[in-house]
Amino acid sequence: MSQDGPVSEGDTLTYARTFTNEEVQQFAALSKDDGYHHMVEDEDGQVVLHGLLTATMPTKLGGDIDFLARTMEFEFPRPAYTGIEITCTSTIESVTEREDRTELSVSFVCETEHGNVVLRGESEGVVMG
Repeated sequence: MSQDGPVSEGDTLTYARTFTNEEVQQFAALSKDDGYHHMVEDEDGQVVLHGLLTATMPTKLGGDIDFLARTMEFEFPRPAYTGIEITCTSTIESVTEREDRTELSVSFVCETEHGNVVLRGESEGVVMG
């Protein structure tokens, strides 16, 4: 989803996707993080997602509003797995208008299709323009 026009306090953006084993392998090749739990399938044919691969979901939502993060804080309460849909919801917590930019404080939470929170966090940054 792409945001049209300015953002306001309380606005939410949502993005859902299901990661594949191949995407985890590609991320492992890029990040050089090839931990066993990311590379070897369990009895259900799934692997654990890299935390920072999961974190691409709120960064995708930030990209939708041309958000340039200054800080990002992540908490990973439980592992996320391939083959399970994850929905990320980002909420604009505060908006401060400056002469040359808009400053934002944003929170986000990523939940599996089963209701398990796999990522939560917050970010501060700017929308230039």
